[in-house]
Amino acid sequence: MSEASRAALAILRNPATFNWGIIPIFVFVLFLYYQQMGKKRYDVVFAGLAFWGMDWFNEIWNALVFHFSGFAPVWGAPGGHTAFLILIGLNIEITLMFLVLGIVFPQILPGDKKAKILGIPNRVFYAVTGSILSVCMEVVLNAAGVLTWEYSWWSASCPWLVFLVGYLPFYAVSFWVYDMPTNKKRASAVGSILGFDALCLIVFGALGWI
Repeated sequence: MSEASRAALAILRNPATFNWGIIPIFVFVLFLYYQQMGKKRYDVVFAGLAFWGMDWFNEIWNALVFHFSGFAPVWGAPGGHTAFLILIGLNIEITLMFLVLGIVFPQILPGDKKAKILGIPNRVFYAVTGSILSVCMEVVLNAAGVLTWEYSWWSASCPWLVFLVGYLPFYAVSFWVYDMPTNKKRASAVGSILGFDALCLIVFGALGWI
């Protein structure tokens, strides 16, 4: 088992790491979503929740990689300053960050889905741009030692999988939900994503795999 994995396991779901600083951040996230709901921007709200749900899916399979490898997750979050480490690669600060990030980009999207930016369909342009920016952010976090990478194929020197698997699906699904014609369809899609995540958390959690 890697040293970083041992450090993460030492604080995994340990309430002793709680820090009051997370409370105002949580309230701020609630305010942002309440603000969008007040404007009846349910398309943005559902897009944000879809983005968040996609991250949970990634975090679950990442935890399973750690369980079955016995060595390390694809990415880990062993930093000792978290208020709560939920899964081996997911702390409460990260999950709240994804809730916020999920409602940022949909608000940037042009109303015309067919409009192009630099000759590229705008949804594709922003999905790729957002993914690149997110990968750059992860590289910085990795360099700071708060987000660890133990495999050569998932690293700063080989960022393609981080881009293709780690982020591009988040933006693609989020924009897909955002562009749905009705809130009923958005709710169904988001419900399916979050429902699947919840089922995996319950089953794999009960088995002790995550």
